[in-house]
Amino acid sequence: MKHSMLRNFAVLLATACLAACATPTPGADDNAKTSSDRFKVKVTSDSEEIRLGLHAQGLSASQSAALAQFGDAWRVNEGRKIMIQAPSGARDPAAAYRMSESARTFLVSRGLPEEKIEVVGYDAAGDAAAPLIVGYLRYRAELPECGKNWPNIAHSIKNKAQPNFGCAVTANMAAQIADPGDLVTPRDMTPPDAARRQTVLDKYRAGDKTTAERDEGASGTVSSVIK
Repeated sequence: MKHSMLRNFAVLLATACLAACATPTPGADDNAKTSSDRFKVKVTSDSEEIRLGLHAQGLSASQSAALAQFGDAWRVNEGRKIMIQAPSGARDPAAAYRMSESARTFLVSRGLPEEKIEVVGYDAAGDAAAPLIVGYLRYRAELPECGKNWPNIAHSIKNKAQPNFGCAVTANMAAQIADPGDLVTPRDMTPPDAARRQTVLDKYRAGDKTTAERDEGASGTVSSVIK
């Protein structure tokens, strides 16, 4: 009888252990934040601009040099649209127009894409010396501070995500991304290659292969062994 009772007790104990493994841990947070939710790349923006005094004859030599440096910085920063703001109500409206066109033409001559440059007007509020403003928005990614506190990761009763997990990944992404503005607004897609698309469609309709021809560079051979 005693052996039978011990055997039954062992069975009940094993069943209880299995049931405990199958049930959620008491106090566990089923809606715990993930690492990607906990850490986000914060993107800030500020205006990179230069102000040019109006000249009836157009750009001066020093203004051309400043615009050249501005264009080089725009390329490095992978800037978005460049805004050339001409003052409305200036003392010499003709000079404001010539300056804005001279600035736009100069930037295009330096290789900046014409579609990225826009000329607009702004209210000079009666300021006779209001300048021509050339600028663009520059985005910066702020890196999160990681490793401030490390709790005992071997003791996690509530089964929540550890406070530092995922921080390094987010910090590395923020440091390496070329244009943080892409995290705010994606860039427009480039137009498709219409000629290539038509070639593939013609082959498809004719029943020919649409894939590219395989060459030696596309082989799976990594290296050859000399015997």
